[in-house]
Formats: sequence, C-alpha cells, structure tokens
Amino acid sequence: MAGISKYTKAVLALTAGFTLFCGGWFGHQFSVPAPYQVNTAQRVPEADYSGLADAAGSSSGADARPDSLLPGERINVNTADSYDLQRLPGIGEKRALDIITYREEHGPFQTVDELTNVSGIGPVILENLREYAATGNE
Repeated sequence: MAGISKYTKAVLALTAGFTLFCGGWFGHQFSVPAPYQVNTAQRVPEADYSGLADAAGSSSGADARPDSLLPGERINVNTADSYDLQRLPGIGEKRALDIITYREEHGPFQTVDELTNVSGIGPVILENLREYAATGNE
C-alpha cells in the first residue's frame, strides 16, 4: 500500500464502503417477510354445457366435469347420466347405456346389488364399484 496515493486509497475506501452498504441493503430486503397477497377473483358459476358440442363432436364444457371420481364421491345410479355412470370403475359407454335402459324399463334400483341384473355387470364389477355407487334408498 506504500505505492498508492492518498486519492486512490480514498477511492478504494469509498468503493468498499459503497459495496458493504449495498450488500447490507439487499441482504436486509431478502430477510424481511413479504406481505400476504390476496386475490379476489370471482368464481364463474358452473354452467350446463351438456347440450353444446363443437365441430369435432366433443363437449365444449368437458373441463367443467371431472373424468374420474373425486375423493368420497358417490354417484346415484338412479339419477346419473351416461357421463357420470362412465366415471364408475368398470363402467364404459355401453354399460352406462345398459344401466340407463334397464332403469327406464324396470324403474329405479332399490339397492346397488340390483346392478347385477344389468347385462355385463357381474359380481366382480359390482364389488369394484360398490363404494362409489348409491341408489338414494340406502
């Protein structure tokens, strides 16, 4: 440091001081917790899009209805449409239509066990969907 002028020493000291000040400033900004941010967006009510279809023939409201069962959800086989019946395990499009046809011909199901009367539904399928299906009478 003997070969450095007083002016250079002053500039180095000021630079070091400025660097320390900026480091402390930015370090303090990161240690302060950010305030809570609240979003107040309105939720759009879910509409019935079942009657609408686009040019490809798929429902335009497909995002509004889940493709699988939600936790704890039970589907009433006496009132469910084909889409909701297909969400039951082991029930495809044909079996859903068979359930609806049977329901229209023989009246509402009294118990879930009566689903075995529908063509294509046996004991194995009945056991797989038992905890997800309801009749409203049970």
